[in-house]
Amino acid sequence: MQKRKLGRTGIEIAPLVFGGNVFGWTADEKQSSAVLDAFVGEGFTAIDTANAYSRWIPGHVGGESETIIGKWMKARGNRANLHVITKVGSDMGQGKRDLSAAHIAQAAEDSLRRLQTDYIDVYLSHWPDDTVTQEETLGAYAKLIKAGKVRNIGCSNYDEKLLAEALKLSADKGLPRYEVIQNEFNLYSRAKYEGAVQKIVVHEEIGSIPYYGLASGFLTGKYRSEADLDKSPRGKGAAKYLDEKGRRILTAMDQVAARTGAELAEIALAWIAAQPGITAPIASATSVPQVESLVRGARLKLTDADLQVLTKAGN
Repeated sequence: MQKRKLGRTGIEIAPLVFGGNVFGWTADEKQSSAVLDAFVGEGFTAIDTANAYSRWIPGHVGGESETIIGKWMKARGNRANLHVITKVGSDMGQGKRDLSAAHIAQAAEDSLRRLQTDYIDVYLSHWPDDTVTQEETLGAYAKLIKAGKVRNIGCSNYDEKLLAEALKLSADKGLPRYEVIQNEFNLYSRAKYEGAVQKIVVHEEIGSIPYYGLASGFLTGKYRSEADLDKSPRGKGAAKYLDEKGRRILTAMDQVAARTGAELAEIALAWIAAQPGITAPIASATSVPQVESLVRGARLKLTDADLQVLTKAGN
């Protein structure tokens, strides 16, 4: 399986990033270890998480996902073989999104402790924070990089204006540059990557690892009617895709599945990976069979005709 450059980071990864949002949520520690073992056993190395995962669960405070990953890496002794991506900036109890220098400095230490590592491969600004300047945020990252605690930085949920501003600041002020972007992007939802952001990504050689690759599970084909939404704890998130466009996409995916023998989730990931500027989609799993399907998706190469059918369905 051919590896791809993650922007200008010097990191090369296979075209699939494991989404750690499920760890401590829909996958307990034992399940999480099993799926991570299966993932790396297939030759994949990139794991995505965030300090805020899974703060949305009653009784959780955030950091649960990082803690599970940290325990697993320590037990396996495999940290040097992995590329760990985590994020800062979500509300961790302070009542707001926060990319202030003080918060970043403390949050990085907390993430390093939970992950049981002394460096983060890629540290992302999880959400924009309009209460601080981008220069302050990038300056905080500069200190972490100088200290060897962070190797590369990136951003998530940034539009073209914020991304362009950040890149200009980095060039003008000699600050670290966002080398990776993580925006929502899938067959159904394209606006936050396709177009202006994508143009910058390609021109500036930024690595793109989009999230919601399976549209909250909708693009697996599991949710085809309102009655299907109770099939899993994440089912309600797929409700917004049950419209004419969503059904059109599923029909096109069914056609491609009939020709290729691939599952819908595999087709959804293969379509993303074939788009300009994309390094690897992020996808989650809570069982080994699901990991095996994701792996097949990362290895699937769709024909130009199939790609066109899928793209047209989502227009």
